Amino acid sequence: MNTEKGTLISELSKITDPRIDRRKEHKLIDILTITICAAICGADTWEQIEQYGNSKYEWLSTFLELPNGIPSHDTIRRVFILIDPDEFRTAFIDWIKSIKDLMKNEVVSIDGKTLRGSHNKRDGKAAIHMVSAWTSDMNMVLGQLKTEEKSNEITAIPELLEISGCIVTIDAMGCQKKLLLKS
Repeated sequence: MNTEKGTLISELSKITDPRIDRRKEHKLIDILTITICAAICGADTWEQIEQYGNSKYEWLSTFLELPNGIPSHDTIRRVFILIDPDEFRTAFIDWIKSIKDLMKNEVVSIDGKTLRGSHNKRDGKAAIHMVSAWTSDMNMVLGQLKTEEKSNEITAIPELLEISGCIVTIDAMGCQKKLLLKS
């Protein structure tokens, strides 16, 4: 297993395994790596992630241990319910930062969106607003942050702009004098 600094596996290895030791049939790093590879290839559901793992078993086994084969979609889902989302986000962003040299001259689009159906009037929960940095050439989200309300998109943009050598597109919300001076 390649644990050289900056690789996907080395960054994901930093995530704490929240599972009980006696219940671990699959290595956390195997589950996380399979899931990210599957998502990059277009998997949208836990079942599709498991299908991806099974279809790519031979290739995955060249760099993952897979002591009990490919985990089931239920196992993958349970693990993602348990892991700390901030730890996962940090590891993923650190991996993306490590491959940023591959992104020179890429077009990176930054935009905020309100997640449809996330507002719950009955429980008094406001809609969820997300700001994302996306590269269409690599077909990949480079970073994503949740903001409290639409106006806080401005504060999230500098955190997503830790990239260099790229062409950045942004809507009118990002045309703030303070923001432009920071980047």
